Amino acid sequence: MFKDRTDAGRQLAQKLEHYRGKDAVVLALPRGGVVPGYEIAKVLDLPLDIVVVRKVGYPDNPECALCAVDDKGMRLCNEAGAATVDGTWLAEETRRQMQEAKRRVALYRGGRKPGKIAGKTALIVDDGIATGLSMRLAVRSVKAQKPESIIVAVPVAPPEALHDLRKEGADDTIVLEPPEDFLGAVGAHYLQFGQVEDAEVIRLMESV
Repeated sequence: MFKDRTDAGRQLAQKLEHYRGKDAVVLALPRGGVVPGYEIAKVLDLPLDIVVVRKVGYPDNPECALCAVDDKGMRLCNEAGAATVDGTWLAEETRRQMQEAKRRVALYRGGRKPGKIAGKTALIVDDGIATGLSMRLAVRSVKAQKPESIIVAVPVAPPEALHDLRKEGADDTIVLEPPEDFLGAVGAHYLQFGQVEDAEVIRLMESV
């Protein structure tokens, strides 16, 4: 159990200590992943950037991930689930979430250019993994930029998601709590798991 995202990030930083001084970059998934990502970047003295991926939920259950899409339109779906929903609705919702991803990229980077990933070790960070669709798409998106290696670092994740991430191209996965102890929801592993607001993400991005 973690006190909050800051606590989780500090614990992850300890596990990633050997990347201090290496040619690496921390890539956080906003919003929740930016808090632990900031702690890792600060402790290890590494640059912090973002990988913006948006969840596309089911029409009758928006919190359950059907697909994920990034700001460039790259999409990854639960194909069995996608076959059960209206294709026109799915295309429109994907477009809407892609626009939101673009908005967040512009807002959080504040005009700064994206950091160089090619040839570096990419440490992809979030506050936890549930279905794994968003992180799988993040790995796919980062892999297209030709990093030296991809390390996924999260406080909690279920075993099947870690298996899928390795198939997607992650070279290693760092998880603090035993995957077999996953409680079914990321927030269940935190004492405090309030929503991270845009202003907090912007403040942290400007602090490193």
